[in-house]
Amino acid sequence: MSRIAKLPIEIPTEVVVSLRKKSIFIEGKKGKLEFFIHNCLIIEIKKNKIYIKVGKDTSKNWSIAGTSRAILNNMILGVKNGFVKKLILFGVGYRASVKNSILELFLGFSHSIKYKLPEGILAECKKNSQILIKGIDKQKVGQVAAEIRSYRPPEPYKGKGIRYSDEIIKIKETKKK
Repeated sequence: MSRIAKLPIEIPTEVVVSLRKKSIFIEGKKGKLEFFIHNCLIIEIKKNKIYIKVGKDTSKNWSIAGTSRAILNNMILGVKNGFVKKLILFGVGYRASVKNSILELFLGFSHSIKYKLPEGILAECKKNSQILIKGIDKQKVGQVAAEIRSYRPPEPYKGKGIRYSDEIIKIKETKKK
């Protein structure tokens, strides 16, 4: 039985939540998000709190309820504050730039890589070697960051590549005679 699903979600004053049939709409200062409710869940909004209940008491339904509660909580945080992922480029000549929602990466290949940012995601390059990915959907921000990182993941001998700002790379020792 999920303990997370039993916790109510507090709705801040600047966020508007509306329930229509089998979908919930969350609107805040950063934007709007929609979530489709699973058939086994019952969602109630009372006194600026969202309560999630399960129709039939099974472990699968409780796991769906826990996941749905976490997604709804992240949606509320996203429309209120937004989410940010920071990527750092390590390597000689590695740099990035953003123009018209197209991220151009120079990663030591013979050509540059052009990555089209999905709708609702913004990227900033304050320095040539830092990329900030911003958005209101936590899953989408993380997915875009992972796709950009996959072009040149950090290698274990020199640490060159694209890494998250909080990622720690263990550098291996080279082979000796």
